[in-house]
Formats: sequence, C-alpha cells, structure tokens
Amino acid sequence: MVDGFVFKERYNFDDLIYITHLLRSPGGCPWDREQTHKSIRRDFIEETYEVIEAINKQSPEMLCEELGDVLLQVTLHSEMETEKGVFNIDDVCDGICKKLIERHPHVFGDVTVSSTGEVLTNWDAIKKNSKNQKTQTDSMLAVPREFPALMRADKVQKKARKVGFDWDSADGAFQKVTEELDELKAAVSEGGQENIEEEFGDLLFSVVNVSRFIGCDSEECLTKATDKFIKRFSVVEKLAAERNIDMKNTDIEELDKLWEIAKASKEE
Repeated sequence: MVDGFVFKERYNFDDLIYITHLLRSPGGCPWDREQTHKSIRRDFIEETYEVIEAINKQSPEMLCEELGDVLLQVTLHSEMETEKGVFNIDDVCDGICKKLIERHPHVFGDVTVSSTGEVLTNWDAIKKNSKNQKTQTDSMLAVPREFPALMRADKVQKKARKVGFDWDSADGAFQKVTEELDELKAAVSEGGQENIEEEFGDLLFSVVNVSRFIGCDSEECLTKATDKFIKRFSVVEKLAAERNIDMKNTDIEELDKLWEIAKASKEE
C-alpha cells in the first residue's frame, strides 16, 4: 500500500489527479508506469465510444461510470506531460476555459446574437482566426484524419458547402452516386486494385453527400443497418439449424430464401 494514502467515503477531481499521480509513481502500478500516450491512445477511443453507448442506452448510471473512464484518460495523459515538465492538468483546464470564453463573445463579451445559427457562424470565424486558418482548405485539413471515415467525409463536405461548393439539391448528389457506381463497375472490369479502391472510396464519399441532403447521419445509418443485418442473420442461422441446412455448403440462392423469410420475421 502507498504510504500516506487516505481512504475516503467520497472522492473528487483533485483526488483523481492525486491517485493518477500515485499510480504512475515509483511505488505505484508497474503497468501504469509503463504506459505512454501512444500505448493507451486506443483506450481513449474505446472509452469514448462506451460513453456514446451509455447515452444511446439512456443509462445515467452507465454514463456516470463511462465519463469517469474518459476522465481517467485525461488525467493519465496530463500526468505523463507533468512528469516531463511540459504541462499539467491545470494548464489543460486553463486552455479549455480560455477557449470557451473566447468563442462565446455573446456571453462573455458585448457581441449580440439572435439565433443558434449566428452563434455557430461566430464560433467558426473565431476558430479559423485562432488556428490561423486562412483558407477553407486549411479548415478541411484541420479535420482529423483519425476521425471515423464517414464522419470525416461529412465534416469536410459541410466545410465545402460553406463557400458554395455543393449541389443545389439532392438530385445532383444522387446523380453523382450513379456516376461513381458506374465508374467502380468499370474499374472492377478493368482490374487493378488501386483503381478499384479509389473508385470505391469515391462512391462512399458520394453516398455521404446524399446523406447530408436527406438529413441523415451516415455513421448512425450504417450502424443501424449493421444492427439490422445481425438480427436478420441470427434468424437465418436459426432457420438453417431447424432445417438441418449446412450454411457453409449451401448455395447462396437457398440461403437468400431464408433471408427473405428473416426479413418478414417478427423476430427481427
């Protein structure tokens, strides 16, 4: 046990910072001491998605727990930099406070706004200025490449729209999907994996374009489609077992018949 540690009935943010420090200290945990920003970066992503899961499940208890896990990631990364004398958790808090104050001049300054739209317009302008983004291309490049691909495509397209580079209606977006699909088919016929991948990417990008015009979140829609596939597949698998059908050795036409039954099944 670490010398001097005091157990409490209830802990606060300062306690979390202290515990994180103890875990990384010589008398703390060997695993925690070995971690680097890079070694736990995936953990940060996973914890963030678990927060989203809690929100989707509308579970306050789960949300509280998962937010704590995200907060631990913040304190761990901050502690690593504190050890190097670069910055600490107070610098992190100072930075976000200053950013919030700067980007809300209608709250902390004398700017007047009449709608949420004006708030967002001001936010974008202040952000571009603070990050020295002189062109719209600069703002596109600022969208992290590490974002989920569909989300990144959506954000980049919205930035293009802000300077008028967009279709007038969904018709143009739909037509582009058809064009890209034809180009993908041609690429597959011609062969050449690099070209096929390029055309497939163009098709996905054009589909995201459509999603914006019809008011859909492409990430969420694909997630729901995957959920639906799993549910229908489970019915197909169950039907195959009931009928002594070996799925691995059955032609796709026969399995497709089971799929059609699954689509109409109440179990879906």
